[in-house]
Amino acid sequence: MRPTYHFSVPDNWKNDPQRPIYIDGEYHYYYLYNGDYLQGGSGTAWRHATTTDHVSFRDRGVAIPKFTNDNGDCWSGCLVIDQQNTSGYGENAVIALVTQAPQGRQGQYLWYSTDGGLTFQPGGTAPVLPNPDVQDFRDPKVIWDTDRGRWFMINAEGQKLGFYTSSNLRSWQRVGEFVRTDLGLLECPDLFRITADDGTSHWVLGTSANGKGRGLPATYAYWTGDFNGATFAPDQAEPEWLDYGYDFYGAVTYPHHDSSGAEDATLRRALGWANFWDYPHNTPTLATDEYNGDDMIVRDIRLKKGNGSYYLVSVPTAGLDRYVKHSHRLGDVAVTGTHDLEVSSLAYDLTCELVWDAATAPSNVGLEICRAAGGGRHVAAGVLLHGSFAYLNRNSTINPSGGESQTPIDPSTGRLSLRILVDRTSVEMFIGDGRVVHSHRVFPLEGDTGIRLYADKGTAIFRALTINEFEAVP
Repeated sequence: MRPTYHFSVPDNWKNDPQRPIYIDGEYHYYYLYNGDYLQGGSGTAWRHATTTDHVSFRDRGVAIPKFTNDNGDCWSGCLVIDQQNTSGYGENAVIALVTQAPQGRQGQYLWYSTDGGLTFQPGGTAPVLPNPDVQDFRDPKVIWDTDRGRWFMINAEGQKLGFYTSSNLRSWQRVGEFVRTDLGLLECPDLFRITADDGTSHWVLGTSANGKGRGLPATYAYWTGDFNGATFAPDQAEPEWLDYGYDFYGAVTYPHHDSSGAEDATLRRALGWANFWDYPHNTPTLATDEYNGDDMIVRDIRLKKGNGSYYLVSVPTAGLDRYVKHSHRLGDVAVTGTHDLEVSSLAYDLTCELVWDAATAPSNVGLEICRAAGGGRHVAAGVLLHGSFAYLNRNSTINPSGGESQTPIDPSTGRLSLRILVDRTSVEMFIGDGRVVHSHRVFPLEGDTGIRLYADKGTAIFRALTINEFEAVP
């Protein structure tokens, strides 16, 4: 059941991704890894992989072993390249700020690498940011604040994000905070500047949050706004969400670099863990492949202006196109009732525009994907026009917990673009311009490869229906 074109851990366990960094033409990706998971062992190390196209990853082994010293195992954090040797470990040393919790007391510790991020050494045994006697104090995310010529850190502290500055990565001063008491426990924060499609530059603050108590997602929440080096002022109180499904947690974003190595201010990428803490160990891949840990597809994200506000839009990363092994261009398919396609696959990228007559709209339009021959098992993706929402429903297939994620749509437009990625352990549905994405963890059986189109109580056209099948990505 190992996915065909999504990243998966070679063995045992993975969870949180760490923000990739760019060195000598490659992106270096680290993630939390437990090599003793199948034997019931605890704790996580940082495992390392590299990529040039954000689809195919080369495993580089463990970069920071767990339980190396008395500070315990290594949790989430971040990496930076210390180009100016502010920390004293050498020009262009790779510095990792990592949460460790000796005796259960979470703090931020510095590790350094002088071999390009292949191996790391602890920069002493004392925390560079000690715990001020709070329960949750973790997941540091550091950026270089170009405007003020210093390092800036965001730290997850329960229902707030603490803000800190430093000149050397080894000593930190608290300068502010961002508080949200209505989004559960905040984790894995993020901060970046990005240039929008209208040429204006904006700051984005993100964090993994749990909005289930308010009927909101539990994925990556973000705000656009103003950052002055010590505070962040959001443009609006309510967050946007990078994903409205169930399984896009601990996500990170990272910049794109052009052929010269320079950062492209208009493009970032996003990478999220294909799981959630409500059911982290509930996966049949343990029995079939002896591992537990996948990521959702890397996304290319941009900032777009629409209706007076700015928001992020996502598409599957462009490098995915090079792994298409067969393309089925089915054209415009009109459906009244149901229509079963001859194409069947476990790993593909499906695109179409749903079109209907708003005056005589059908009640429900969509696709059954990951469909068993008898139809009893499937994932439903579509739009309930009488309810004015799009949905991704995994209730009728093997999955961790069931459920249907929903987002509003306007049926009066008479059209909606969909792009759906299907792989052996996931379904991701990109809607419209990519402002809305639903990502679900699912486990279809080997024969659950069918695709059925449906339009209930009316007719719809699946315009420019295309299905690209993928070869196995190394």
